[in-house]
Amino acid sequence: MTKKVLVTGAPGFVGSHLCKELVENGYEVHALHRKTSNLENIKDLNIKLCEGDITDIDSISKYFNGIDIVFHIAALFREAKHTDETYKLVNIEGVRNVFEAAIEAKVPRIIHCSTVGVHSHIPNPPADENEEFRPGDIYQETKCEGEKLALKYFKSGKIRGAIIRPAMIWGPGDSRMKKLFYGIAKNKLPLIGNGKTLVHWVLVSDLARAFRLAGEKEEINEEIFIIAGRDSVPMLKLFKTIGEAYGKKAPFLKIPALPIQLLGTIVETICIPIGIEPPIYRRRVDFFTKTRCFNSSKAEKLLGYLPSNSFEKEVELIAKSFPA
Repeated sequence: MTKKVLVTGAPGFVGSHLCKELVENGYEVHALHRKTSNLENIKDLNIKLCEGDITDIDSISKYFNGIDIVFHIAALFREAKHTDETYKLVNIEGVRNVFEAAIEAKVPRIIHCSTVGVHSHIPNPPADENEEFRPGDIYQETKCEGEKLALKYFKSGKIRGAIIRPAMIWGPGDSRMKKLFYGIAKNKLPLIGNGKTLVHWVLVSDLARAFRLAGEKEEINEEIFIIAGRDSVPMLKLFKTIGEAYGKKAPFLKIPALPIQLLGTIVETICIPIGIEPPIYRRRVDFFTKTRCFNSSKAEKLLGYLPSNSFEKEVELIAKSFPA
């Protein structure tokens, strides 16, 4: 019997890859999207479109009837135009609405998407699922609270499921990566800091598979899984590998981190209160200075998750989607 699944945030980068993964594995996929969503990423998939907003439970409740698994991917990411209250509405109250609607419809299982951002900088890498929370901005704070709320529902016994904390997500066609890859390829993006900071990515197709595996392991409940690629790499290796994918070689322009961090803080302080997207963020500088290195052995052991490619192969795949 074909299982019916509901994916929230279906048109997004992760959501669309998850829909594709589920369709290819024989699921009947119901794709929840907002009225204003761009459906380009899912327009060619054999799925059922469901229009609603997770901040309005009345607009989504009807879609949960008869669903076997909910994959809750929808979230509000970082943009200056959004207030703290909007982040709370989507990333906390939205979680509550999804869980309440699922419980009311007697959905047996939810897989909730969190983020390794709940840990921010990792002082003693690699981090596993027991790493302490230390969110660094309103996005990470609300995702952290959303994860805690999801776990509370699982522990209540009203519904079963698991939580996925993805490492830094990337993949072919990811518009967020275009600036990074082209910046390095054209030697226009400086390497900030000493280049030794570790970064850890996960290929979006691997992440989608991990979500599916977590949904299928019905015996697993109240568990949290970090999902990451094979290796973390120093920032300098990231730059060198992306450069080599375009036939470019070091040296890269290097600048110290502290002055840029201070500049980012000043610019944010000026721009954010008046709703202007800052040209430079402190957190974008923090990308070069915060250690991110994770241990996915729990997911390997309990879910059977293994990354499909080396770091170098992932870079190659992404670079091919952004020809210089």
